[in-house]
Amino acid sequence: MKRKKPLKEELIDEYLYHIRVEKGLSLNTCSNYKRDLFKYYLYLNERSKTLLESNTSDIMAFILGEKEKGHSSRSLARYSAAIKGFYSYLLRENIIREDPTAFMTIPKVEQKLPHVVAETNLNEALSGSKPDTLLKRRDQAMIEVLYGSGLRVSELIALGVNDLSFDLGYIRCRGKGNKERIVPIGEQALTLLKDYITLARTQLLIRNQKPAVSDKNTLFLNSAGKKLSRQGVWKILKGWGAENGIKENIYPHMLRHSFATHLLDHGADLRSVQELLGHADISTTQIYTHVSRKRILEVFRKAHPRAKKGGD
Repeated sequence: MKRKKPLKEELIDEYLYHIRVEKGLSLNTCSNYKRDLFKYYLYLNERSKTLLESNTSDIMAFILGEKEKGHSSRSLARYSAAIKGFYSYLLRENIIREDPTAFMTIPKVEQKLPHVVAETNLNEALSGSKPDTLLKRRDQAMIEVLYGSGLRVSELIALGVNDLSFDLGYIRCRGKGNKERIVPIGEQALTLLKDYITLARTQLLIRNQKPAVSDKNTLFLNSAGKKLSRQGVWKILKGWGAENGIKENIYPHMLRHSFATHLLDHGADLRSVQELLGHADISTTQIYTHVSRKRILEVFRKAHPRAKKGGD
């Protein structure tokens, strides 16, 4: 039976379902692609064209127009990736006969070096005064986990109590595409987690008079005994950084960057760091080698007697 061609809006919805369910892309990526594709759909509509009538010239003109509006190379690359993926999908589904993006290249994104917190500053802040309230116990344990395991904020807030193994010293988390990985956790973090779970988490959960099933297992709870939000974690980190004299405006991914960079600084191999971070491609992890080399160069220039002019 010949497939009935769906409406143009439905084509986008079908593609989004495909990349979400079958390819396992994150909700955030799918949301961005949806916005980008509908933007292109409206662009074509204004020119009395449809998605199925689009050609390479239309796509390139759209990308160029977005560039002239001042959009970043990162945004242009995402537009290109969304459109290219969409038409590749239509070709596989026999909805179109030729792929207008077949000879398109996705613009290269200039990689910015990730911001990291100096190792001494982090260690001093984490080794400061002992937490003495419910929320401070939670915060200290949470920050140790972020820095000690390199988790993404989405992975952190999704952790359940049953994802911890105190005996074996690891955390089980689910990363992008719902891929599960096992990450080791240090003794400092384990000690703080035990303290938090025993002395604080139970008290926080009591505050939630009607806890959902997920709340009962969620590891890090907010002051109302419910699952922490991404925004909540950002706010906690910002306040913690200011209290502990960290000059940088600290955020969750900065701790992830610091985790990877400090591992490489101390001799960890790139492949191991890739596994710990849950990167599908090692090229994503390689950016940290640039940060580590930069750090080594700074140490050399400060410490070696022949690194400066006029050295003895």
